[in-house]
Amino acid sequence: MDYLKEQNFYSALSEVVVRILDECIKARNIKIHSIQARAKDPTSFAKKAAKPSDVDPSKPKYKNPLSDITDLAGVRVITQFLGTLSDIDTIINEEFEILEKSNKGLELIEEDRFGYQSVHYLVKIRSIRSGLAEYSRFKSAVTEIQVRTILQHAWAEIEHDIQYKSSDTIPTEIHRRFMALAGMLEVADREFQAIDEADRQLNEKASQDVQKGKLAGVEITPRSIKEFLDKNLGPDGRISEAAYDWLARLLKTIGFRDLNEVQTAISPYNDDQISRIGEGGRLGQISRFELMIEAAFGKEALLKHHPFRHYDWYKKRLDRVFSRLVEAGVPVGTFRLSAHNEPDHLGLTGKQA
Repeated sequence: MDYLKEQNFYSALSEVVVRILDECIKARNIKIHSIQARAKDPTSFAKKAAKPSDVDPSKPKYKNPLSDITDLAGVRVITQFLGTLSDIDTIINEEFEILEKSNKGLELIEEDRFGYQSVHYLVKIRSIRSGLAEYSRFKSAVTEIQVRTILQHAWAEIEHDIQYKSSDTIPTEIHRRFMALAGMLEVADREFQAIDEADRQLNEKASQDVQKGKLAGVEITPRSIKEFLDKNLGPDGRISEAAYDWLARLLKTIGFRDLNEVQTAISPYNDDQISRIGEGGRLGQISRFELMIEAAFGKEALLKHHPFRHYDWYKKRLDRVFSRLVEAGVPVGTFRLSAHNEPDHLGLTGKQA
């Protein structure tokens, strides 16, 4: 089969297209699920090359399969949200020469077949790149790029396995269930997009409120607590997102409801001073903050709610820290949660209360 001689070429082409897309997506800080690349499987190529013509079944659909079949190099971009599809469309338009663009979902609806909104592009590498030595051999080669959401991708994979393609052959009951599911997935895609936009708006408002010092009612989230600590204790680029996630859950677990209560708790303390007294040196941002929270609660109150309260190593550490704070005259136990605050002992790892 002639295609076997060319498969490595199309595999390399798909990897080049993926690299271009990946670099552009990262440069614009666009969040996606994944990018996949593949050269068409020889068995799949053989089946497609053997298809009869739609007009004259006695003739082949593809007279010259190697040039007429346009998905020998394939790339698939899977996004998390519908809104990202337009971002990827912009990149493809800017970075490639588009030969054809089609919305397979609309085509399937017109043919009364099952589908979803999956956008397909046939592209070539632009001359500005193909003129370079590393891209020159791909100058005239065509790649198919598919762009879909992760829900659309799940539908495509499952539908392909079930292999029900036409409503003319599918049983009525299965047809009804397929159509209901298609509607549910479309609604789910839109709702995920709406949730993502709402989350972004809430985070932006929280950030603005933190910067203005309007902390009452600002929910404790990884992003809001980072903004709060960066402003009050100074930024610390060494800290991971996971650490702020842990800290936000910790604060909720021990009973804090908003950042205003957090501010009230730590306001009597200087983070640098308490770190040097309690631990003998200046610790990182989160460690200094945790020392302030520990001092504010006092040992007895802290051990009622902290997720590490059952561990001996944590109790011994508190004994050492509080001994040093008291000796240095640092006030401890200056803060009490409101009576209606209900600590959530199920929020973090540790034994339940």
